[in-house]
Amino acid sequence: MNSPPASPAEFQRVAVEAALAAGAVLRSRFRETGRLRVETKGLHDFVTEVDREAEAAAVGTILARFPGHAILAEEGSASNSTSGEGFRWIVDPLDGTTNFIHGVPVFCASVAVEDGEGLLAGAIHDPFHDETFEAWRGGGARLDGRRISCSAPAILDEALIATGFPFRELRRLDRYLVSFEAFVRTTAGIRRAGSAALDLAFVACGRYDGFWEIGLSPWDMAAGALLVREAGGTVTDVLGGAGFLGSGDIVAANAPLHESMLRVTRDAFGG
Repeated sequence: MNSPPASPAEFQRVAVEAALAAGAVLRSRFRETGRLRVETKGLHDFVTEVDREAEAAAVGTILARFPGHAILAEEGSASNSTSGEGFRWIVDPLDGTTNFIHGVPVFCASVAVEDGEGLLAGAIHDPFHDETFEAWRGGGARLDGRRISCSAPAILDEALIATGFPFRELRRLDRYLVSFEAFVRTTAGIRRAGSAALDLAFVACGRYDGFWEIGLSPWDMAAGALLVREAGGTVTDVLGGAGFLGSGDIVAANAPLHESMLRVTRDAFGG
């Protein structure tokens, strides 16, 4: 007899458990900077055994509940399923690896799941500060169980926004710098902390008013994008399209501020 389909809340619960499992690994290994084995995946792109241990913990948690689901994970973990039963989990076991390697306490584990309609549920866990952000489609966004929402500023002059430097997209660095200069001149400030997932979580809870970056991977954005949407914000690519998970380019903010940010990014990247 087939089990009943899981509810969105059940998917969220498993996303939280997976993010917490990965976070427990990160917390136990943090500050082992002198003992970490660091490998290079690409230009300024690193991986450690901690990334892999945390990924195994997260993926193991997911597959224990949903053994037939597909997995897309940064360090290459995958399920044995070819169909995925219509669901795919998107896992970043350590977003902010460079910070982690250097002992900078800005990093997290990020877990999301998508179905045929798009992002369904997700969680981001910051093990250093013991904060857990979570959301499911239509269910709102929460931080440690409390409802959260995006901030209210509608104009750039009042906005504190975040970004990440496009180390994987150096061929578009000149266009990124055009957008960077425009935002420097028109906003209240810009922050670059080194974890796109946490940046998006901070937009969802109003700590940042907006975020933009290019050259990201789906696991950097998936859970955070859902959080922003469920917190009342808008998420698109830098030209205003819906394909940010595919392009790797993202703009996230409350709706009025998002329009102002898009005017800058369209000018920078649209030519």
